[in-house]
Formats: sequence, C-alpha cells, structure tokens
Amino acid sequence: MKLVSYKTEDREHLGVFVNGHIYNLNSCDKQLPDGMNDFLAGGDALMERAKKVNQQIRSAEIEPKEEAFFELLAPVPHPSSCRDGYAFRQHVAAARRNRKVDMIAEFDQYPIFYFTNHNAIQGPGEIECMPDHFQKLDFELEVAVVIGKKGRNITAAEADSYIAGYMIMNDMSARTLQMEEMLLNLGPAKGKDFSTVIGPWMVTPDELESYKTAAKPGHTGNAYNLKMTCMVNGIEVSAGNTADMDWTFAEIIERCAYGVDILPGDVIGSGTVGTGCFLELNGTGLLNNANYKPQWLQDGDVVEMEITGLGRLSNTIKKADTDFSILALKKK
Repeated sequence: MKLVSYKTEDREHLGVFVNGHIYNLNSCDKQLPDGMNDFLAGGDALMERAKKVNQQIRSAEIEPKEEAFFELLAPVPHPSSCRDGYAFRQHVAAARRNRKVDMIAEFDQYPIFYFTNHNAIQGPGEIECMPDHFQKLDFELEVAVVIGKKGRNITAAEADSYIAGYMIMNDMSARTLQMEEMLLNLGPAKGKDFSTVIGPWMVTPDELESYKTAAKPGHTGNAYNLKMTCMVNGIEVSAGNTADMDWTFAEIIERCAYGVDILPGDVIGSGTVGTGCFLELNGTGLLNNANYKPQWLQDGDVVEMEITGLGRLSNTIKKADTDFSILALKKK
C-alpha cells in the first residue's frame, strides 16, 4: 500500500495511491482519520483498515471518486521527530579517504544518527533555499522509515515490526555552513536544518517482501535489494542499492529507542548511499584528477531520486529573493 498526504483548498488529507490515482481514505472508511499523524497514532488497527480499503479499490469492489486537483505533500508532513543515520560504509569510507584520513573503526561497532529539523520536512515540488545555502548546496540520496507504534528499549530482533513504511529521502545539505560549524565539534545544524525532503509516498513493508535479501554478515534485521539513483537535470549523478546498508534499520532503531520512546510518526533516514552526494563525488573526482570540476546544486536545478518500489521524488531548487546572509555575520 502506498499512503500519501496531499492538500486541496488549503486542507491536508490522507490518501492511498492506487494505479496512478489518489483516493481519500476517510471518504472510503469514516473510521479512518483524514491526516497521517492521527492515522499512525491509531497503530495496527487503522493500518489494517486502510489496507482493506486499498485492496477493495484495487479489485474494483468499491469505486471511490479520485482526487483530481491536489498538491502532493511529504507523506508524513508533520513528523514527531526526524533522525538521520550513517548506515552505508562505502559513503563514510570514501568521504574520509577524500579528506586523507583513515576509516574510523567505531563505524563498525555501533550505528549512529543525528537529529535534524522535523519542522523543515518537505515533499515533492519546489525547494526554496537561502543564498548561503547555495555555497556548496548538495543533495543526499537516502531511504527512510516511518515509525508506526510507540516503543522503548527495543531490540533489533523485534525492531522491524515498528516500521510503518519506507520512503525516499533527500537530506539537503549546505556544505559551507556545515563544515564551518563542525570545526567546533558540534552539529550538523545550520548546514542541514533548512530542508529534508521525503516522498513521494510511504510504502508499507508488505509491498517490499519480494525484494528482501540477507543483511550483511553479523547484522540483524530486514534488508532489501532496491536500486537507488539520483538525476540532476536529467543526468544520472548517483547510483547505489539499499542492500549496501551495513547497519540495518532494525539496528538503528534499537539504538534510537535505548532509554527513550520512539513514537508513531518519527522519521529515520539511512544516511547517504555510496556516491550519493556531490561532496563525495567531488572529493573522489579531485582525488583522481586535479582538473576535475566540482559540481553543486544551482538555482533552477531539477533533482530526481528514484528507488525501486518506492517511486520517484522530484524537486526543483529555487533561490530565495533576498541578500540576507548569516555567513556575513561572522566576527573577524
């Protein structure tokens, strides 16, 4: 099942995406809320009701009116929190190699994550960025999960049962801001907090069963063979696979939930796939060729991410009409 959040006449709604069309779930079953947060709070019972509606539409048992005029939003427009992991060893190793530092041994000992701005979640469409963001503006190709029920001190062996669905995630990054602040060993913050893009819909785990594969040796949890690509202005710049995740989402959730509650509507990203950002691609290019021309996102660029089974997430980058700069506020 593919769940979507969308807007009509300035009101947000919850729908199901079936055969290229969006149908309002509340219109099909009045016991289903008309918003993602309330739906996720209802847990397994509401999820099963929605799946029943989805199946009835697919089999033509019911023929609800499809939505014709709508704005597609992030599947979870108002997440209760947003974390981002660091699950792909290839990305970490390449980024460290490009900085001429050794691979850090701790990567293989435990999964890590950081909190990002859950109020800066965006979906398909236009992404407006400030002038300072365009100082080395970057995409990051990732997959994300949405938590479907409350839990605490969850083991990796049981953690997959807490996942309500999967989405594409683009962890937008302003690298100049990020690198400046992390010199002080804190962050990332301003380099990350302006936009995290998820979408186009949330896919429930049952739809990915046929893509299941073995987790890396010594790891616990579900893994999937899903091709990941990113295109900028129609040119493929990144390709990877979710099967390359060294740390599983189950293991990341285990760490997230240690001593604290995870909640329905929490979003957790995988971290960047290998080759999944310009920072890594530029570093590798310059390492191999001193004349390599680095690339960063520019005003008007179209970023399209696609993951097998999860759809295509498309965004157009726009520069805000302002000259306000926090980089210019630095003390001398």
